[in-house]
Amino acid sequence: MDIQMLGTGSAFAKTYFNTNALFYTDRHTLLLDCGTTALLSMHQLGKSVNDIDAILISHIHADHIGGLEELAFQMKFIYKRKPTLFIHESLVHSLWESSLKGGLLQEEFAALEDYFDVRPLQTGVKTELLPGFEVEAFLTEHIPNKLSYSFLINDTFFYSADMKFNPELLERLVKGGVRTIFHDCQLKPPGAVHTTLDELLSLPPHIQERVWLMHYDDSKPNYEGKTGVMPFVEQHKRYTF
Repeated sequence: MDIQMLGTGSAFAKTYFNTNALFYTDRHTLLLDCGTTALLSMHQLGKSVNDIDAILISHIHADHIGGLEELAFQMKFIYKRKPTLFIHESLVHSLWESSLKGGLLQEEFAALEDYFDVRPLQTGVKTELLPGFEVEAFLTEHIPNKLSYSFLINDTFFYSADMKFNPELLERLVKGGVRTIFHDCQLKPPGAVHTTLDELLSLPPHIQERVWLMHYDDSKPNYEGKTGVMPFVEQHKRYTF
């Protein structure tokens, strides 16, 4: 499995784009989250939305779903196909009614299913999204009363969405065989709705050595060399795990 970050920045970062990712298997490409900068980043990489075989959404914030309207229109009217959309069952209604309906609603297209082949996910159920690409959704705390999910991939790779510090979960994942953790990281405290760098630095060494930092702000250069053994994930670089 390869991963390439379309962006590694926080919701307000301008230098590093939104934290969205492309996952590559032997024959397929999955887009994890599609924020407002996702399609621009793909354009810079010379990639088309038609290269995407499936989409996985973590939660309903613009830096994670703000590019879905354009993606849906391109797929519908340019490429004439309906992409597969994986999203937790609890988010399906709000994605359409609270986010996409205003732009995508037309007389003949009146539902999320008119644009996407919607495949709802369930908490605690491992689902093969693509051949050789299995995902389990974890409900992780972010904004009060706003559902957000992080993902365990192929039992060894954990990708946090936006989540508050949860050392117990990370310890449990590592004990279960997780070797790599891509974790959101707010560089400056307080971490009201995100995990901070200070919190991640408080983790025991056997967890820190698995952590890669993403979803950081534009002050990232000031923190180079100050993150212990945890490296920053770099935008557009392709990693193999």
